[in-house]
Amino acid sequence: MEENLKANIRIACVGDIHVQETDQGKWHQFFKEASSAADILMLCGDLTDTGHLVEAEILAEELKGCSIPVVAVLGNHDYERGEQRQIKKILEHAKVHVLDGESVVIENIGFAGVKGFGGGFDRYMLSMFGEKMFKNFVEEAVDESLKLDRALSHLESNYGDIPKIVVLHYAPIKATIAGEPLEIFPFMGSSRLVEPINRRQVVAAFHGHAHAGTLEGQTSAGVKVFNVAKPILHRAGLPGYYIFEISNNNMQENNLQETNQA
Repeated sequence: MEENLKANIRIACVGDIHVQETDQGKWHQFFKEASSAADILMLCGDLTDTGHLVEAEILAEELKGCSIPVVAVLGNHDYERGEQRQIKKILEHAKVHVLDGESVVIENIGFAGVKGFGGGFDRYMLSMFGEKMFKNFVEEAVDESLKLDRALSHLESNYGDIPKIVVLHYAPIKATIAGEPLEIFPFMGSSRLVEPINRRQVVAAFHGHAHAGTLEGQTSAGVKVFNVAKPILHRAGLPGYYIFEISNNNMQENNLQETNQA
């Protein structure tokens, strides 16, 4: 365990910021305010609007207003043009920890992240049966779940019993996508992601993607899950991000509203 740890670590969480080519100067103050409110910033996918490299470059420039560590995963919008690897490199050059089956430890908190994928939930989850295209769809969700499990296992093996946070874009449970049309539930996330979250004793999981979903839910094992897509935070009256606080002695979350929404 690290010495001289802060008594409480605040994580500012937001997804689906959808940075556009015309956003020069739009986000600098937002990131500056998040840096004042928190110790770590977490971005839950759809960082760019259409997956253009110029959008990632603008985001990297805007992040110069951020003075705290940044942890992120990419979302489906970041994959739109097939340039996700270049987007990842651009953001990593801006000192963002972009996780895709990897983990990172900051302030003695372990972060494990993957984009995730669709496939549906609970007894309506798609099975690997039928045409090859359906099998490929399910296999993608399985692979993302395995990548998440490996990242969490790495944290357990190398850092012991530190708090673990999961960063996703797609939802691991259906409770936090409630509000979306039922017809698109299979494309909002997959229950396959929840198995490693439950088994690896995760403190909490965060995702975005479902703009019309619900802020908070929990897994069958009682792990809290938060949908921090920016439109949801707007509707909840939050300042553009959700503050999750971890104490050295216990875990708690607070919805802080001292700063203005960008």
